[in-house]
Amino acid sequence: MTTSLSNVETSLVVPETTSSLAEPTPPQRAVFRVTHTIASRFAFLVICIAIVMSALAYGTVHYWALGLFNLGGLTVLVLWVLDAWRLGTMRVSRNALQLPLLGALALGLIQLLPLRETLSLDPYSTRLVLVQLATLLIYFAATLVFVDSPHRLHILVRTIMIFGFCLAVFGLTQSFTSPTKVYWVRELPQSTAFGPFINRHHFAGYMELTIALPLGLLFGGVVEKDKRLLYLFVAGLMGIALVMTTSRGGIISLVAEIMFLVVVTAIWRKKEEQHHSSHRKPSRLKPIVIRIGLATALLIGLFLGVIMFGGEFSIYRFIDSVNSTDPTTGRSHFWAVTLDIIKAHPFVGTGLGAYGVIYTKYDSRNGLFRLEQAHNDYLQVVSDGGTIGAVLALGFVALLFYKAIQRAKTTKDDFRRAVALGSLSGCFAVLVHSFFDFTLHTTSNALLFLVLAAMATINGRVEDAPRKARRRKRRESQS
Repeated sequence: MTTSLSNVETSLVVPETTSSLAEPTPPQRAVFRVTHTIASRFAFLVICIAIVMSALAYGTVHYWALGLFNLGGLTVLVLWVLDAWRLGTMRVSRNALQLPLLGALALGLIQLLPLRETLSLDPYSTRLVLVQLATLLIYFAATLVFVDSPHRLHILVRTIMIFGFCLAVFGLTQSFTSPTKVYWVRELPQSTAFGPFINRHHFAGYMELTIALPLGLLFGGVVEKDKRLLYLFVAGLMGIALVMTTSRGGIISLVAEIMFLVVVTAIWRKKEEQHHSSHRKPSRLKPIVIRIGLATALLIGLFLGVIMFGGEFSIYRFIDSVNSTDPTTGRSHFWAVTLDIIKAHPFVGTGLGAYGVIYTKYDSRNGLFRLEQAHNDYLQVVSDGGTIGAVLALGFVALLFYKAIQRAKTTKDDFRRAVALGSLSGCFAVLVHSFFDFTLHTTSNALLFLVLAAMATINGRVEDAPRKARRRKRRESQS
């Protein structure tokens, strides 16, 4: 058995049969020909199911849900090996975004080394984080390998959009009929649940990721005219569900996400119009004005939708939370304590997942308040992983933006570009939200974040041939 590496700059090609040496596949067609084994089909199916079920299982934060999630990752790994056995070659992506995740695994293992005492102040929690991180890496790497055709990319996009819409409907319905219960059964009197999520901020973070795809396709100009209202309705309902959580971090991130899409899609559309226009000089402001108008209409629609669905109560609730005596809801104190922890453990950190144990020691108040998360993922990364963890996280973010923008620049497939920019906008929104909350500590959110990162940076195998793209564009212009 050999190993095929999918180069970041070129497409991975798997021949129809590994023994057909006498009739090699023509190079011009090999870029788009991929063998789909039964194991490959099931692996892709498991990835789609994991996206759905991880959110429905309370965001996969309980041990039983994490166990099922890890079992799904193991299933993907077994199917991956079966796919390699069938093809005679192990398909592995060379996408560099996997390296920071591997680095984080290595850092966690170093923190568990049996020296005089482990570097991790909570070895048990560090082991749990390593298992969860390894499973997420399997799903991420598998997405890069098994989303290997335009058809599969379309299926994955539709799966996320449809599920996001259904989740928004469910969340809104439950918030009206049973606001203190999850699935109308589990009572959470001291929790701020929304939909299947125990924490409303995490539901908002999930909506930021799902709404990114319909918005990306709309702002990218690839939605057919007769379907634009449908896409607007889908995105609008997701946005209304997000705003109804009254998560300030979520609302700020949604606005940032829309503004991000306005800028990047206007830039690309302007370049495209300048490239194709030979008879007249295109207006420089037209693409920006159109997208600002779309963004303004969307925001106004969200505001009116919230008024219609939630009445004045939702608006007053949001205003009251902003005008509270502590607008950070205690976060300023959490962050100050976290900075003290970072100063005391600057290089390797306190251990992945050890924040809940170390916080009590440095709490400047009574010392009895246990806090599991710092409510700022950036500070917690440095607290748990030190300078090394900060470099790994920064490297992941830098590579994500660089590679996604490069994909958008080089592709000739408009749908592919819209998906890449839309996925990047969803990741951008969660990165903004991470300044205020810890949405990426919820397994379902972390999984969908990595899936969008894969969709934004995956190589040219998922692009339609230029001939097909031109034919589709001709049909759209005629309609």
